[in-house]
Amino acid sequence: MNEKFPQNTECCQKPEGQPPGIKIAPGPITASALQDEVCCGSPPGPASHEFEKPGFALLDFVEEFVETPVGPVPRVKTALKWPDYAGTLRVRLGINRDQYKIAPGLYCVGTPDTEAPVLVTANYKLTFDILRKALTSINAWILVLDTRGINVWCAAGKDLFSTDEVVGRVRRSELEKVVTHHRLILPQLAATGVAAHHVKKECGFKVIWGPVRAKDIKGFLSSGLKAEKSMRQVTFTARERVVLIPVELSHLPKPSLWILLTAFLISGIGTHVFSFSAAGARGIMLTIAYAAGILAGAITTPVLLPWIPGRSFALKGAIIGSLTGAGIVALFRSNLHLIGAMALILCTAAISSYLAMNFTGSTPFTSPSGVEKEMRKALPLQTAALLLAIVAWVGSAFSG
Repeated sequence: MNEKFPQNTECCQKPEGQPPGIKIAPGPITASALQDEVCCGSPPGPASHEFEKPGFALLDFVEEFVETPVGPVPRVKTALKWPDYAGTLRVRLGINRDQYKIAPGLYCVGTPDTEAPVLVTANYKLTFDILRKALTSINAWILVLDTRGINVWCAAGKDLFSTDEVVGRVRRSELEKVVTHHRLILPQLAATGVAAHHVKKECGFKVIWGPVRAKDIKGFLSSGLKAEKSMRQVTFTARERVVLIPVELSHLPKPSLWILLTAFLISGIGTHVFSFSAAGARGIMLTIAYAAGILAGAITTPVLLPWIPGRSFALKGAIIGSLTGAGIVALFRSNLHLIGAMALILCTAAISSYLAMNFTGSTPFTSPSGVEKEMRKALPLQTAALLLAIVAWVGSAFSG
């Protein structure tokens, strides 16, 4: 034993839990290892933070901890730093999006007291970051639910941002000991998953529906918890649509490898059984048609969404895909016969229709049941169009 740090004679207790601003560091940690570290003394040098313990690390967005009747509560920063922006960029590109979450529990911003408002949100970190950024110069408590790293609107539809989760989190955080007003401000987009009267009955807290967007929180609070008409309206602007495109595209690289391999293989089938030169020449045309379908369905359709005829997203995608396919046919008109041209248009239209239909789940235009209804109708048609395109493409090699 190092004489400079003699072992304590009193037995140290292993902490039973952890505040939500603390996370477990990588690597296996045993109870005996924790006890050895605590009871044998700290290594030379100042501790990084009074709340850090062996095996735990302070999260970047936690400024410090404040003492409350229920123990220490993390005070979070309202200014975002480069790790937050880097994380936002990562999830916008669809990288580890399912793991971008924080620990559920009670947090705060500023110096809230027992009369400070309680804002309820999801534990998807992107949602949490948007909320805390909007709370600059505000004193408030933030109750974070366990929505499995899913945003408010989607979590409400999946029964994760639910009545039971709100009631359970209020009880687990012992919120009645922290505030005296018994009011919870929930985002309006959570309304499909939460029954306000059941929350009041089961935990004694009244639900007040806040605005749709976090940027309106300050105005909502300053007006005495009253929302203007604009705060209740859901928008889906071009900017809001475009920001979703990278996530939609992130799902495509892996299946595209197999699709393109198949495209080159079927392009080589012809009167000589299989021709590598034909696979190259015709495969390039089919690959360009596939890429055009992606461009039409995952990019062009979302951007031009309000101006494309029809209500169905699958139909909108099919329209843009057909027009794009016609452009591809015009590009290769000297190398195509009628059957081949029809195959390229069908391929582009089917791919575009499918990707545009997938975008439905990212919009406020359609309910979950509406999405399912559209998929039941569109998927058989899209599959048939794609199969017909394959048959026509192979057949065009024999039409000579």
